[in-house]
Amino acid sequence: MQPWFLVRSRALSDRTVRVLVVEDEKKIASFIRKGLEAAGFAVDVCHNGDEGYELAVTRPYDVVVLDIMLPGRDGLSILRNIRERKIPLPIILLTARTEPNERVEGLNLGADDYLTKPFFIEELVARIHAVTRRSTGASQSVLAVGDLSMDLLTREVRRGGRRIDLTPREFALLECLMRAPGRVLTRVQLLERVWGYNFDPGTNIVDVYVQRVRAKVDRDSDAKLIETIRGVGYRIKTSE
Repeated sequence: MQPWFLVRSRALSDRTVRVLVVEDEKKIASFIRKGLEAAGFAVDVCHNGDEGYELAVTRPYDVVVLDIMLPGRDGLSILRNIRERKIPLPIILLTARTEPNERVEGLNLGADDYLTKPFFIEELVARIHAVTRRSTGASQSVLAVGDLSMDLLTREVRRGGRRIDLTPREFALLECLMRAPGRVLTRVQLLERVWGYNFDPGTNIVDVYVQRVRAKVDRDSDAKLIETIRGVGYRIKTSE
């Protein structure tokens, strides 16, 4: 198995952000998963601190959403152990407690951010975007290919002067293509980056969603941007 830091060294700029949620309350974990997936993230969930620690140090996640009170290892112990291993994985702590000493301890141990329950999922989404931008030094908030633009902060997509309305999954798929203009992405790559690892590689879901996005992006435009590379995958063209 490759070392953790080599696995994670793949640039975030060409793929969907992968989030690990470590939360023992299953209703809260389900709420977080649904909200983050709707925002276009690929999400894995576990409910035990020992399992969460193992996943965090062996899988290529981009950010961990970590509850403090957990069965097995508690969240602060997980955070401490990750930082002792010099793993620069962004970590957002969650807790139902409001004592400032706990927040200070978490931040001193190397947490990147902190949320107190209950919270709005939109706030968590914004904080994930913020910590992943900081961790990669990324500052670009608008992607552009030809006359197609995508604002990653407002999630607004336009082709010329026309606004394009996309579902969260369509947005994530188009973002993936726009981050690699001219580069062919295979169906397996798109499955991994947009839907995560838990999908059957034989599914046609990628083709279905590409057709939906293409219909919206290329409608009424002479220059067709989304191209099928037969037998390989898809790309977004940089020019005719």
